[in-house]
Amino acid sequence: MSKAKYKYIFFDLDGTLTQSEFGIMAAAVRALNHFGIETPSKEILKKFIGPPLYVSFHDFYGLNDKDSEEAIKIYREYYVKEGVYQAPLYEGIKEMLESLKAAGCTLMITTSKPEAMAVIVAKNDGISDYFDGIIGPSLDEHDPNKAILIRRAMKALGLSEADILEKCLMIGDRFYDIEAACEVGIDSIGVLYGYGNEQELRDAGATYIAENVSSIVGLVTG
Repeated sequence: MSKAKYKYIFFDLDGTLTQSEFGIMAAAVRALNHFGIETPSKEILKKFIGPPLYVSFHDFYGLNDKDSEEAIKIYREYYVKEGVYQAPLYEGIKEMLESLKAAGCTLMITTSKPEAMAVIVAKNDGISDYFDGIIGPSLDEHDPNKAILIRRAMKALGLSEADILEKCLMIGDRFYDIEAACEVGIDSIGVLYGYGNEQELRDAGATYIAENVSSIVGLVTG
């Protein structure tokens, strides 16, 4: 395979590599029910996929700081025992990662999921070895800006922003990923098979749109 157009690829996890709705929504239901909040529809529960948990409970459901903390605790009690293992890969993910590695790409997971949990998901799904690192917030970070996480990933690789921005690419399914890429100054791919939609990805400024997993390789290699 010819040399890739982009060298450093930062992948979102939930909705981009993994179909994570099963564990996330089950954990969210337990936390919301604890506060007497009626279980919302599946489509509404999907709001939990992407943003930090604190944002979901505090901003989407109006829980105060104390209750948001309690909700996160209840959520994680379930998620670390069961939900973290309920996130199968999308079809074709391993093949896509193998192709990018063969093209000479350096791959990182850059996710709003707590790093410790992201590591478990990646190992359970058998994709850890494709990545040079997994970057996510600590368990006590409430609202980590995704741009901060991208910069952490770049720092972990020893990269200087001034030198390599044109060789970096963020891949994600929600506007959080795309807006963060724009803030850092790198290109991005918005994927349509995840939990966002084409309009939000285009509005956020996605450089490219990938309809399916198989189209990612062509966009990265140019």
